[in-house]
Amino acid sequence: MHVFQVGAGSGGMAVLDLVARDPRITRVTLVEPDVYAAHNVYRHLFPPSAVGRMKAELAAEWVRAIRPDLAFDAVVADITDPARQAEFARMAAECDVGVCAADNEAAKFAFDALMRAAGKPWTLGEVLSGGIGGWVHRFSPGGACYGCVASHLQREVKEAPSGPPPDYSAPAAAQPEARIPASKASIAVIAGLHACATLGEQSLPSPLAGEGGESSSRVRGNGASANELRGAASRSTPPPGGEAPPPSPARGEGKDSQAAESLLFSLQAVPGVFDAPFRAHRFRIPRSPACLTCGAAAAPTLSGEQLDGAVADALARLGAG
Repeated sequence: MHVFQVGAGSGGMAVLDLVARDPRITRVTLVEPDVYAAHNVYRHLFPPSAVGRMKAELAAEWVRAIRPDLAFDAVVADITDPARQAEFARMAAECDVGVCAADNEAAKFAFDALMRAAGKPWTLGEVLSGGIGGWVHRFSPGGACYGCVASHLQREVKEAPSGPPPDYSAPAAAQPEARIPASKASIAVIAGLHACATLGEQSLPSPLAGEGGESSSRVRGNGASANELRGAASRSTPPPGGEAPPPSPARGEGKDSQAAESLLFSLQAVPGVFDAPFRAHRFRIPRSPACLTCGAAAAPTLSGEQLDGAVADALARLGAG
């Protein structure tokens, strides 16, 4: 099986290390633009002596050391680079499953577009600020896109204390750090779930669609308000009667066949966000006809009104403290 991954940061490398060890994976194509910096060391797999080198090259060396039989293509590039989209489209078309471990919205939307155009499944992992928990999402060909999921969930899980809003009039100016770094342990937990979701695309039992135990709860994303989502994330008790929730419909079956699957997992108790640690909350998010990315309103060229709406939606997600 061929994996196409974007991102080899602290979370991306943790996912890649786990996925690459599976004997069914025979090829990996990695796109990563960044240099390994001193501040990366305490959360990363690479040693301090590697500071200053390209992360993509270090990732290739790491994987080849544990899987010398695996074909590995390391590409030093930005997935949003317009000059290389044809090259990235070929990579997406050749893979069996995609893995997004990027930490910025532009890269997530770019990867989503590539995978949707290629008709390939892909997964996304996101560690919340401070390592209080994280998301794992799984997308199916023809189903809900990243825009559907991001818009539906509102991106309103509070991740850090509110700070000054970004100065969008000077995008090149230095911006204050808004995120609280997560610990390596927190990153490893979410990376493990992300790896399981990815390997689940290779006919393993799905960690997102299987039966839940007493420590998990299922929430239908359809029509849920932001407050309801917060309430779901804060539950610390099993469903009424203590019974496990019913299994989800099989992938590709039933009315939710175009839904994206999302798992929110808490790692800490945080007032107003999570009442208890180690709780799993599942969502099935349908494809939205009104989505400006993949819905009926989507067009190759956005109108001025649509562009304004898309920008406002993105700023609302990114600027929500």
